[in-house]
Amino acid sequence: MQIINGGVCAAKGFTANGIHCGIRKNKSKRDLSLIVSDVKANAAAVYTTNLVKGAPLLVTKKHLENGTAQAIICNSGNANTCNANGEEIAVKTCEILGKKLNIDASDVVVASTGVIGQPLDITPIENGIPELIAGLGANSDFAAEGIMTTDTKMKEVAVEFNIGGKLCKIGGIAKGSGMIHPNMATMLVFITTDCAISSEMLQKALSTDIQTTFNMVSVDGDTSTNDMVVVLANGMAENDEITTDGDEFATFMEALNTVCVNLCRKIAADGEGATKLLECVVSNAETLEIAKVVAKSVVCSSLTKAAMFGADANWGRVLCAIGYSGAKVDVQKIDVYFKSAKGEILVCENGAGVDFSEEKAKEILLENEIEILVNLNSGNASSTAWGCDLTYDYVKINGDYRT
Repeated sequence: MQIINGGVCAAKGFTANGIHCGIRKNKSKRDLSLIVSDVKANAAAVYTTNLVKGAPLLVTKKHLENGTAQAIICNSGNANTCNANGEEIAVKTCEILGKKLNIDASDVVVASTGVIGQPLDITPIENGIPELIAGLGANSDFAAEGIMTTDTKMKEVAVEFNIGGKLCKIGGIAKGSGMIHPNMATMLVFITTDCAISSEMLQKALSTDIQTTFNMVSVDGDTSTNDMVVVLANGMAENDEITTDGDEFATFMEALNTVCVNLCRKIAADGEGATKLLECVVSNAETLEIAKVVAKSVVCSSLTKAAMFGADANWGRVLCAIGYSGAKVDVQKIDVYFKSAKGEILVCENGAGVDFSEEKAKEILLENEIEILVNLNSGNASSTAWGCDLTYDYVKINGDYRT
């Protein structure tokens, strides 16, 4: 298992592009992205749990009922959500792209991200598709840029691995900065692989993996309307197709998890206004569910996030978040450490404060990646959640996001 360059173009048979078509006012911002497989691919997806769902998500769910797809198109700058003609626009987008690519419209995954409730004009998308297709290539950077909204950094990663003696690759791009909360986030993730795996096993792999990756990310506690994670597997690595559990499926799961964890960290670190990536690692919990609940509660705590912004070792806020999480824990067994590249410090033992150097703690917390280590001392289960600090800029960004 090795991390490589290439993003969604690392795997054989995938090309991508991103352009400015005119949805966003700023002409320097790409706002339309495309990923295409040379051949029809097996597909799997997971979606937001929000009852309000973007029109593209509804169309994509219908298109993926047969477990296959060949292209992904996504616009930024407009969520195409809560619009009377939203589904019509999403369907039309698929039809126009399908015709230009000479593929069935039902083999197109369509996605949107941006402002909710704003009408979306099909004209810039229709006019931009020829340029989008003409520029398809092996560099996924433009596609990664084209799905960004308030993101400040592109998010892409790829890894290579072996299945049955065949070299396989899997890579992904993501967007996500605000409206990020467990059970999916304002997050779009598109993953491609040349590994041959059935759509059923691909769905099993993705649905299993997100429980410990994308469902464990929180920036601001808001669950979006347009979130989706989509994986396309075109089989061009020519390994024997994975159709059952076993060693080869486990290897694929490890590769998928490597990609997803990497993207989770990038999303959390680029939270709106964020200056620090927070990683809460809960160990020795009685059950996995308890570990997950505790980890998510800590990274979701606004007070803890604010303390991390100020490099304030206020461990009481961590205990507070654990206490209201609803998890069944023995508070008098909890130990808490803060850790970064500058070292590690114990700040709470057996649910009570200990003497520690405030100066050393501040030095640790001034780093841009902070680990909050919570030992429940009650079992063997563990879980990790990712978040970011809460800064003044978060309010500034969201105070005038629409206008």
